[in-house]
Amino acid sequence: MKAFSITEHGIANLREVERPIPEPRHGEVVVRVAAAALNYRDVEIIEGSYHTRFDLPLIPLSDGVGEVVAVGEGVARVRAGDRVAGTFWQNWIAGGFDMADTNRQLGGPIDGMLADYVRLSADGVVQVPAHLSDEEAATLPCAGLTAWHALVTEGGIKPGDTVLVQGTGGVAIFALQFARLAGAKVIVTSSSDAKLERAKALGASGTINYRRSPEWGLEVRALADGRGVDHVVEVGGPGSFGQSLLALRPGGQINVIGYLGGVEGAINPLDIFRRKARVRGIPVGSRQSFEAMNRGIGATGLRPVIDRVFPRGEVRAALDYLRSGQHFGKVVLRS
Repeated sequence: MKAFSITEHGIANLREVERPIPEPRHGEVVVRVAAAALNYRDVEIIEGSYHTRFDLPLIPLSDGVGEVVAVGEGVARVRAGDRVAGTFWQNWIAGGFDMADTNRQLGGPIDGMLADYVRLSADGVVQVPAHLSDEEAATLPCAGLTAWHALVTEGGIKPGDTVLVQGTGGVAIFALQFARLAGAKVIVTSSSDAKLERAKALGASGTINYRRSPEWGLEVRALADGRGVDHVVEVGGPGSFGQSLLALRPGGQINVIGYLGGVEGAINPLDIFRRKARVRGIPVGSRQSFEAMNRGIGATGLRPVIDRVFPRGEVRAALDYLRSGQHFGKVVLRS
C-alpha cells in the first residue's frame, strides 16, 4: 500500500512510501481510508514545531474515515463493510481525561490516517452519520469533537447562552454550528471581513474584526447585552486570553483549545479570579462524546463546512494552504 511518512521534519520532506497492508490482530480492525482531514496539529508535527516530539518515521494525520475491510478476533462492535472514523485517542472510551493514554494518539505518537489502509483498535472507531460524504465525515474526529466536547459535553450549553468563537478555522466553525443548534447566540472574531460575512450566513449574530478593534473584549461584552458571554472558544493563546476574560460574564467558561496567536504572553491569574472564570483545557474528547456528537449531527442533518478538497497526492500543497490561514472551515484530502 501507499502511505506518506515523516522521515525528516518539513512539509517539503513528506514522502510517499510503500508499506505492507496491515493485518488485524486481536481486538483490531483494518480500515481502507477514503478521506482524511487536516488540523494545525498535523502541520506542527510534520514541521517539527509541535510541543511534543515523536519518534520517526511516522505516518501523520489524526482524522480520517473509511470502510472496515478486515476484523480481528474478539471484535463484535463493528464488522466488515462499516463506514467508520478513527478516534483521536485510541483508548479513551468514556469518563474524564484521566482515562486517556497520551501514547495512543493517532498521527503522533502512533501512525495516523495518511495511508491507503490503517490498523486501529476496534474500540477506537465510531460509525459516522449516514448523510455525510466521506470528505465531510473525515472532519469530525478532531475539530468537530473538540468543539462538541467544549460546548456540549463539558460546557452544558443551553438555549439562550452566548458564545464567543475566535476565528473561522475548523474548530471555530463547528463551534458556531453546534452553538446555533443548541439555540445559543454566537459572536465571531476574525481579521477578514469576507470571512465574517460568511460566519453571519451560518448564523453568527455579531462579528468583530480584531485587526480594527484590537481591544475587542469590551466590544464583545457590549454585543452580549453588556453582561458578557457564557462560553469562549479560545484558540488564540496567551495573546487573546486577556480579551477573552474581558468578554466573559462573571462565572462564565473559557475553553482553551489552541495557540494560533503564539505561546508568548502574560496571563494575570487575578483577572481569572475577578471574573470567577471557569477555565478548562479541551483535549479533543472521548469516544462516548464522539458518538453523542454523531447522533446529534445525524438527527439534525448538520453538514460540516469544507473549504477545499485536495487529492491525497497533493498533501504538501494542502498543508501549505492550511498553514497560510486562508481557509474557512476544513481542508480535506480525498484518497
